[in-house]
Amino acid sequence: MTATAGAAAPGYRPRRTLPLRVEARRQLRRRRTLVVGTILTLLPFVLVVAFAIGGDPDGRGNGRISLMDTATASGGNFAATTLFVSAGFLLVIPVALFCGDTVAAEASWSSLRYLLAAPVPRSRLLLSKLTVALLFSAAAMLLLPLVALAVGTAAYGWGPLQLPTGGALPAGETVVRLAVVVGYVFVSQLVTAALAFWLSTVTDAPLGAVGGAVGLTIVGNVLDQVTALGDWRDVLPTHWQYAWADALQPRMEWSGMIQGASVSVAYALVLGALAFRGFARKDVVS
Repeated sequence: MTATAGAAAPGYRPRRTLPLRVEARRQLRRRRTLVVGTILTLLPFVLVVAFAIGGDPDGRGNGRISLMDTATASGGNFAATTLFVSAGFLLVIPVALFCGDTVAAEASWSSLRYLLAAPVPRSRLLLSKLTVALLFSAAAMLLLPLVALAVGTAAYGWGPLQLPTGGALPAGETVVRLAVVVGYVFVSQLVTAALAFWLSTVTDAPLGAVGGAVGLTIVGNVLDQVTALGDWRDVLPTHWQYAWADALQPRMEWSGMIQGASVSVAYALVLGALAFRGFARKDVVS
C-alpha cells in the first residue's frame, strides 16, 4: 500500500472538501460584501441627484457630444453612463477586494492552516476561493448596471439608446448592447482579479493584496497616458479598458474588444498559474 493510499481516510473525496456553497455563504456574510453591494446600489441614485442639482448634461455647445451628454436621454443611456464613470476605477475595487482578500484573510486570521488540515487539498482550496471570488465580482458588475437601468428608467423613461456618434438604437437592442458591455468589462477585469489573487497567496496582509492590485492598475492607467510608449501601450490591459465603447456604435465593432480580452486573459492565465504554483510550495504557518 502506498503512502498516499494509506493516508487517505475511508470515504475521503478531495473534490467534496470546501464546497462552493459553503465558501459562498462565508463570503456573503462578510461585512465588506455588504459594503460593496451598498455602494454599488447607491451610486445610480447619487448620479440622478447630481443631474437633478446640476441640470441635464449638455456638451452640444462645443460641437462635440460624449456619452455623458446623453446620460438623461433614457434609462439605457443612464446605465451606459454609469458604467462609463465607474469602469475605470470603481469596479476595479470590488474585484480586487473579493479576489485579494480571500486567501490572505484566512492567513491573517490564522485559520488557513486549519483549512488545509481538514484536509482540503491546496489546489481545491484555491479553486474554490477563486471561483467564488469571480462569481461575487461578476455579481457586483451586474448589480450596478441593473440598478442603474431601473433607476434611470424611473427617472428618465424607457426609450431608445441615443448614441454619441449620432442615431439611436431600439430599446430592445439596448439591453443586448449593455449585456455585451458588462461582459467585456468583466473579462477586462480578469487581470486585476488574477493579480489580486496571486498577491493574496504570497502575503498574509489582505490590504496588501488588495492595495497592490489597485495600485498596479493605477500605474497601468498612468503608463497608458504616456504616448511616447507608442505601440508598447497595446500590451497594457488598461489600454483596452474602454474598448467596450465600440458596442455603443450603430454597427458594433469587435476588433478592439477581442484584442483587449486576449490581453487580459493572457495576463490572468499567467498570474493564476503563478498563484497555484507558488501556493503549492508555500510553507503555510498561519
